[in-house]
Amino acid sequence: MPGIRAVVFDLDGLMLNTEDIFDHAGRELLLRRGMEMTEEIHHQMLGRRPAEAFRILKELTGLAEETVVLMRETKEIFDAYAEQHLATMPGLYELLDRIDSRATPKAVATSSPRDYMTPLLQKFELTDRFVTTLTAEDVTHGKPNPEIYITAASRLGVQPEEMLVLEDSETGTRAAASAGAFAVAVPNRHTACQDFSASSMIATSLLDPALTRIVDTASV
Repeated sequence: MPGIRAVVFDLDGLMLNTEDIFDHAGRELLLRRGMEMTEEIHHQMLGRRPAEAFRILKELTGLAEETVVLMRETKEIFDAYAEQHLATMPGLYELLDRIDSRATPKAVATSSPRDYMTPLLQKFELTDRFVTTLTAEDVTHGKPNPEIYITAASRLGVQPEEMLVLEDSETGTRAAASAGAFAVAVPNRHTACQDFSASSMIATSLLDPALTRIVDTASV
């Protein structure tokens, strides 16, 4: 393993339990239309930029409604459910503190848009803990294309292979691995059955001792 000089976090399902909220919103959206969220639909949508995810949803369900209409309704369901259920993933603050103790720079690289990410980071007082943040607007190609992680490395002033990337989905893990980063998959209950063969390691959680040992090797 090369020397780690920076750490990059995915957002949804890795830092926050938003995949739980999205799962509820997606199921409710389809239920209102007499449909069911299947494992195939769920798998194909995970880790994608919103427009791409909803394009897949329409292709797999045959929904004729405009994407903007579906996205607006999903956001309404998401926001209402998130008020009572949104939380950080176990071990997030502990891991951030450990990385900070080594003065290792950190970034967020998410497929979500900036106007979605920003209030979430602010809500949990996470904004100032990252050197830079990358969102859907910062790249031309979404995950699994490696562009977002190549860009993250450039902004952090490191080579991609010097970057530890934490991802919860197959799509994101493939993007990180393709960029040449040390990709650690941290599956959640929604992604546990996905293919993480592209990862350098699979962690049980953000508190996994094996992940902690990697973080402790980081240098500035």
